[in-house]
Amino acid sequence: MKHDYSVETSSTNDIFSSSFLLGNVGAPFVIGLAVGYFAKKMLRTALFVAGGLLVLLFASEYYGITHISDTQLQQAANTATDVAKQSGEFLVNRVSNITSRGISGAAGFFAGFKLG
Repeated sequence: MKHDYSVETSSTNDIFSSSFLLGNVGAPFVIGLAVGYFAKKMLRTALFVAGGLLVLLFASEYYGITHISDTQLQQAANTATDVAKQSGEFLVNRVSNITSRGISGAAGFFAGFKLG
């Protein structure tokens, strides 16, 4: 009596197949990488512009054109920091929802943020 114990695998069940890995690991990682890279570049650009505006405000205060309150300046910085945190959390959560586990998308985001 001869038994056939061979198991047929399809690409949807085989976690090492290229179609499974590309769809569930590769593509979300690349999407997360692109979003993280873009987020870092935009953060740098926003900080550059904000720094330039602060220098202009300080110069205008020096020449007596405006007056800047330190507490208002700190409140504005705290508000900007909170907005940046919320948008970063939103992007990570959104990228994590691309696949059922979300690990590769989030890993791609952090890798892209590091590269940016």
